Amino acid sequence: MGALQGAGTSAMVDHHNLLLTAIGEEETARESKIYTYRKSFNGFVARLLPHEVQSLSADKRVVSVFPNTVRKLHTTRTWDFLGMSETLSQANAKRESGIVVGLLDTGIWAKAPSFNDTGYGPVPIKWKGRCVNFSGCNRKVVGAKYFKLDQDYSDGDTPSPVDDTGHGTHTSSTAAGVFVKDASLYGLGTGTARGGVPSARIAMYKVCWASGCSDSDVLAAFDEAIADGVDLISASMGGPSRSFFEDPIAIGSFHAMKKGILTSCSAGNDGPAASTVENVAPWIMTVAASGIDRQFRTVATLGNGKYFSGISINTFSPQKMMYPLTSGALAANVSEKYGNASACDFDTLDKNKVVGKIVYCLGSAGQDSTIKDLGGAGTIMALEVETDTAYSTVIPGTSTFPRDSKLIEQYINSTKNPQAVIQKTTTINVSAPFVASFSSRGPQKINLNILKPDISAPGVDILAAYSTLATTTGYPNDDRHTVFNIISGTSMACPHASAAAVYVKSFHPDWSPAAVKSALMTTATPMKSIDTDAELGSGSGQINPTQAVNPGLIYDISMSSYISFLCNEGYNNTIIDLIVGGLDKIDCTKFKPAQGTDGLNYPTMHTQLDSNSTSISATFYRTVTNVGYATSVYTSKVTSPRGLLVKVIPETLKFSKLNENQSFTVEVQGSLEPTGSKLLSALLEWSDSKHNVKSHIVILRPLAD
Repeated sequence: MGALQGAGTSAMVDHHNLLLTAIGEEETARESKIYTYRKSFNGFVARLLPHEVQSLSADKRVVSVFPNTVRKLHTTRTWDFLGMSETLSQANAKRESGIVVGLLDTGIWAKAPSFNDTGYGPVPIKWKGRCVNFSGCNRKVVGAKYFKLDQDYSDGDTPSPVDDTGHGTHTSSTAAGVFVKDASLYGLGTGTARGGVPSARIAMYKVCWASGCSDSDVLAAFDEAIADGVDLISASMGGPSRSFFEDPIAIGSFHAMKKGILTSCSAGNDGPAASTVENVAPWIMTVAASGIDRQFRTVATLGNGKYFSGISINTFSPQKMMYPLTSGALAANVSEKYGNASACDFDTLDKNKVVGKIVYCLGSAGQDSTIKDLGGAGTIMALEVETDTAYSTVIPGTSTFPRDSKLIEQYINSTKNPQAVIQKTTTINVSAPFVASFSSRGPQKINLNILKPDISAPGVDILAAYSTLATTTGYPNDDRHTVFNIISGTSMACPHASAAAVYVKSFHPDWSPAAVKSALMTTATPMKSIDTDAELGSGSGQINPTQAVNPGLIYDISMSSYISFLCNEGYNNTIIDLIVGGLDKIDCTKFKPAQGTDGLNYPTMHTQLDSNSTSISATFYRTVTNVGYATSVYTSKVTSPRGLLVKVIPETLKFSKLNENQSFTVEVQGSLEPTGSKLLSALLEWSDSKHNVKSHIVILRPLAD
């Protein structure tokens, strides 16, 4: 894939000439090109041999050439938990109705009740999008397109914007689904389902298929969405972090940012491991997953009367008082030499020893599907580590916590006729918010001075609309098809944050993407963490949409500031000029040099030290814009741990009018013990007694590689 400057018909000729130079043969050059991006940015997709890639990369007109990799998807009480009541949503309907939320995902099941357009007025005049090979559009779903540039469809792929898996339907309805009363998954999570901005319009760009989400398709969707006139792009997908201009999501979101469109992306599902966060470009809003105060629990009762509260989403009610109970170890197929029968691995169990029984399995990795195929009555899965996330089972099932698993195993092995029963799932209240265990953590690897993720939003056990083309669990042996489903992931967190951004934008249509993101970050609810990762897991905290509408102060970032940042990062004039496009020739020497440790007016302040560093010295230069009261005085307050000295200069900011800018400097000094990793977190708060503007300061010394 190649990215260049300019756009339009002439670009197609330029692309051909570039390929001709690299390949050396007219017909082969013509046949090698798969797709041209020319609406919102300039580039193309082509099939190239390694030496042709080298030749193309050496051309000065080319920003970057990178392989077409495949990205992966990241997967109603939440809005009430976030303080956005039904009444509040209804009151904002007029402002929201002119906004179009663009989603890059698996498509949309427009027949879902969450996309009913009753009561909607005409589609906004500004909207240029349309529906392609799709009959489901209405005044709610105003656009639907699909992208599969290689035309290589797998079984189960529908060549249209129709959602084959349910993921895109779930994210779309989480962001902007209409009010649907008595929504539930077989009675679980019952309530009124709605999106965060239920009156906004939806445009779906299907880029994810059975094979994943191709870079070329993702870029094509960004190109179309920007040209169509979406107001925000929500992308619940990701992949390994790459240099900004070799990352299609970073490239596409940069061009969106140029047009005033914020891109919200999921942080990834590879937590709690460190340095797993994805989608880390500073112009992207990177969203971690948090949990709310509701958790789904499933009780398993043994024949001796003891019971254990496990975690799962079990929609089945027991048909008998008790069922025979066995374990994978006892039900082993003795003729099978491979696999672990104790973990109920595929093909390791004897069907005759499983039929009609509940089977106890070590681990929790889809054993319920295996047990169903063998005629089992249910499964109790033994978690190896604690978890906060429930997953649907295809037969009665629950996952028990490590502290209980041994007791169950002892009962099975000490009883002649062990029995058990698994009850239908119920809910309990838990302390919240918290960072989901699966949510990817920082620090990021691309820029060591920008804290990622940016913010957290609910992503655990989220009830939302679903495609009836997919089964409830996704297993082929599941015969349940539902219009609502409960799933988890940063994929679910992302549309929550996207909706919050749209909510803020509906009150402030003239705010830049950076301003909207700043408002959400500086008003977020700080989160307690039982882990040592703190802000590396949660970012600025959990979104607080109603507070973000009136943040008091914002940290804005202009295009020239981003260019200075990129210059400071070592990108040369040519690359920046080609990727920015549409401006005069970029000359880094003519831009104000990026200042301070991070070189960007970011709402958080962060730096990573060398692994052998024992001293801390960082300086952050910031400018805030007054969007609160015209005449106001803000006083700084710093909360910092022992060993970290944070000085703010000046300590007071005085404003005499709206949209006035004031600058300040934050100096951070300190010392560390000579060995081991260390994370120090401080908090800077600017307050005028009405607004409380929070900026997290995070200093990290990672472990040596």
